[in-house]
Amino acid sequence: MADLRQTFARTENLIVAPGRLMLPRGPQPGMAVLIRDGRFHRVDSVGRLRAAHPEAAVAELPGHLLMPGFVDTHTHLTQSLGKSLVFGEPSEIFRRIWVPLEGSLDEHMVYLSSKLAALECLRGGFTTAVDAGTRSAGHIGRLVDAARETGLRLVVAQICNDLGGAAQVPDRAQILRRAEAHLATYCGDALIHPSLAISIPEVASDGMLRDVSAMAAAAQATFQTHVNEHLVAVERSLVANGRRPLEHLAHVGALGPQTLIAHSTLITPSELNLLCDSGTAVAYNPVASVWKGNAIAPALQMQALGIRFGLGTDGTRADGFRLMDAAETMQRAGYGLASGDSSCGGGWLWIEAATRMAAEASGLGAVTGTIAEGLAADFLLVDLDRPEFTPSHDLTWELVRYGNRDQIDAVFTNGRLRLVQGWPVDWDARALLREIRALTTPAIAAAPIQRIHPTADSLLAARTA
Repeated sequence: MADLRQTFARTENLIVAPGRLMLPRGPQPGMAVLIRDGRFHRVDSVGRLRAAHPEAAVAELPGHLLMPGFVDTHTHLTQSLGKSLVFGEPSEIFRRIWVPLEGSLDEHMVYLSSKLAALECLRGGFTTAVDAGTRSAGHIGRLVDAARETGLRLVVAQICNDLGGAAQVPDRAQILRRAEAHLATYCGDALIHPSLAISIPEVASDGMLRDVSAMAAAAQATFQTHVNEHLVAVERSLVANGRRPLEHLAHVGALGPQTLIAHSTLITPSELNLLCDSGTAVAYNPVASVWKGNAIAPALQMQALGIRFGLGTDGTRADGFRLMDAAETMQRAGYGLASGDSSCGGGWLWIEAATRMAAEASGLGAVTGTIAEGLAADFLLVDLDRPEFTPSHDLTWELVRYGNRDQIDAVFTNGRLRLVQGWPVDWDARALLREIRALTTPAIAAAPIQRIHPTADSLLAARTA
């Protein structure tokens, strides 16, 4: 740990020469990057970079892969304090658990929850996360503070519901003023990227859906919403509007390249055409489908149709490698086995979907997601001197199926070292954990959470009493 910290004490005008460099054409030996001003200033062979920049320091890391950081296209940072309370629960946990929990958090608890989640993201190799917006009462600034202190690149949404689903539901004019202020506050920020959100279509009027989506488009920001995730939500929309949720968004004019749809698991062929024709992006959340969903998003079909998508956790488990494995596994179980598709997109698709494609779906394709000149130096150093990668015959596939977060030796955003072997280099994460352990139990007890099942621990205790 001390060696890596010493190696990267200076990251300005630094050539990093790993054993393999993950480029769009795959993991390449003999290649390196020059980092300046928090960006990949140049990508070239080690020899050419050394010759062209003799003044630059050189970090030689022959046992490592340098790869883009993962991008989580859909998460909820202010849900981390109750993350295991949803295990084994039926769908639509947001109504019984997340809205009550988030709505009860005071400003400091929002900060603690967000900082814990941001730490988990970075530990799992996510250098960027797209937060769908906190339902707490006006504490979004503390969420941003937590991300900034940890170094996590964050797309952060201001929730604009005007029909419920949040701790506070202001009038229409105030919602739009808050949205404009949010977009202006973080415009041009190096690490924080503003977004607008409506939790689900049914908690906003048609006019609000249309106006918020248009406002995001005008600001070149992302508009987020959860759509076609659960059977009951689809049925409610059919009863209320005569249209499925995604169809209704198209009807009111809320789809488009600025729109990022979370889930889209219950999707019809005609709705796939709506996504394709409008340029709308999708957050494919495979672990959420396993843990509490009704279906699997047809990601392979989306890829074939040219629908933009990236991988997201939905706040389930912050491990980018296991997310890629889940993405491939769910497509194989849901579609590949029945059709005899032994590739299911190939390992390269899932690497791309977790990095470049995810950044593009999140509105950050010109910022991060790829090792390319001019983009932010958001990257991971993965230790290849591991049994899982020995011998190595196809590193791309091996990363998808054998990778996990304990193989990540270092995490960087904006060219700055943030974590070494899972722990921050410039702040005390263990002190944060101690504070959270001391404060979380009373905070959870005060929230009007409704669980259907007892926890596994309490059930086992009752059985042995």
